[in-house]
Amino acid sequence: GGVAAGQLAVRLFEPAGDTGSSEDFEAAVKRAQNELEELMARQGELAAGIVEFQLALLDDEDFLEPVRKRIKAGVPWRDAWNEMVDGEISEYKAGGDDFLAARADDLDDLKRRVAGGGAIVNDLHDGDILVTSCLSPTQFLQLDTGHLAGIALSGGHPAGHVAILARDKGVNMITGLKADLSGLEDKSAAIIDAGAGTLSIRPGKKALAAAAQQMELQKSIREAAARLVHKPARMSNGEAVKVMLNVGAPGSLEALSPDMCDGIGLTRTEFLFAGQGLPGEDRQFDAYRQIVEWAAGRPVTIRLLDAGGDKPVAGITPDNESNPFLGVRGVRLLLDRPDVLACQLRAILRAACLGPVKIMVPMVAVPQEMTDMHKHLAAAQNELAERGTPCGDVELGMMVEVPSAALMAEHFDTGFYSIGSNDLIQYTLAAARDNPAVAHLGNGRNEAVLELIRRTVEAGRKTGRQVSLCGAMASDPAMVPVLLDKGLRILSVSPSMAGQVKLAVSQA
Repeated sequence: GGVAAGQLAVRLFEPAGDTGSSEDFEAAVKRAQNELEELMARQGELAAGIVEFQLALLDDEDFLEPVRKRIKAGVPWRDAWNEMVDGEISEYKAGGDDFLAARADDLDDLKRRVAGGGAIVNDLHDGDILVTSCLSPTQFLQLDTGHLAGIALSGGHPAGHVAILARDKGVNMITGLKADLSGLEDKSAAIIDAGAGTLSIRPGKKALAAAAQQMELQKSIREAAARLVHKPARMSNGEAVKVMLNVGAPGSLEALSPDMCDGIGLTRTEFLFAGQGLPGEDRQFDAYRQIVEWAAGRPVTIRLLDAGGDKPVAGITPDNESNPFLGVRGVRLLLDRPDVLACQLRAILRAACLGPVKIMVPMVAVPQEMTDMHKHLAAAQNELAERGTPCGDVELGMMVEVPSAALMAEHFDTGFYSIGSNDLIQYTLAAARDNPAVAHLGNGRNEAVLELIRRTVEAGRKTGRQVSLCGAMASDPAMVPVLLDKGLRILSVSPSMAGQVKLAVSQA
């Protein structure tokens, strides 16, 4: 988090008018689905994952049925909807888990969207520090944050989805502000320090001077990164490092140039499975086609559906698993649903006619899973050949997210390795990455995690297979020298961090 000086913009939510009071429940749900799908199409991977959760709920008949029953009993639809969702929110919060608490925020956001809830006042100016009680994920995504000095919320928490989105977009944000908002004076001078989690109101000259100095340093770093973002990444000794991008929906690429990267190292495909039913082969092909065409000849790695854990998909993921993070997720789910897998493989193979494409298998733990995946890939290729549909050559690789995969990497039938650092850290240290109580354990600098990364790189060297790393570690400039020291030469990063990662590479 950075430091910025500005002026307070104290805003409260405007209560919604009686918008949609004549609409029935089904029309309100459909409207919310359309709004969320449009919003998700413009977002990067983090934002899309949050909106996916809301869309999955609106597509879940079991979730909506209690509301329909209450409406039939004569209860006004908004009352029935709000009461049902409030009950769900209470259950999530009672779980005593920060991941569930973050999902409770997403539920509250969804409740307001379907019922026509209020929107944040958006009359903001350059240098404003927006101060409000809470901000939902989709409200944040609709806010023009480019000119803000920062955002301070009296609600929320650092592990919440709004805070995650803010970090990804480079917005200074603090949560849990201990202040009576009604007692704060609009337009008061202030300094926000997102790293320290503080908001200083009416600071003195000395504090303002220190903040100005820090802002100047941050600006110089941003400018240096901007100068490098469209250039190849090279270490101080001249050695090349490939910087790839992590992407989601094709819409998130519209404002980006392919010149900023060496290709796409991770394409999340979960966005296709949110909303109205399972996506057909043609719909999937169209999305992959847009991404491959954007890459303009650069390699594109597409991750197969990584559902389960914190990414439930209606109609695919099992209900009521006692521990979904250790349950049927990733490759396990794909092998359980050969129909879903075959459809996705065919769509990717068709897109591979348009440019170099790799297929990546998530959550691989044992060699048999890759053996089985090769059989399914061959079957999909044969099916396309039988119907006379052109398909391209693809390389099949695996994600290294589970310690067993890192320890035995060279024994897997794989074309390449992609280290998923987020899950690798939490599975190695048995510490959920969204739980602040164990956040001190979930550290990429942990020697056990770094040893697993080193072993994977060594397996790649022995077998001649390419090794890359995607996940938060790759996008952290402070971690870049550590990863390079372990032998990594391909990093897949959030688009917003590509320049800063290249700057860190140049200084290593």
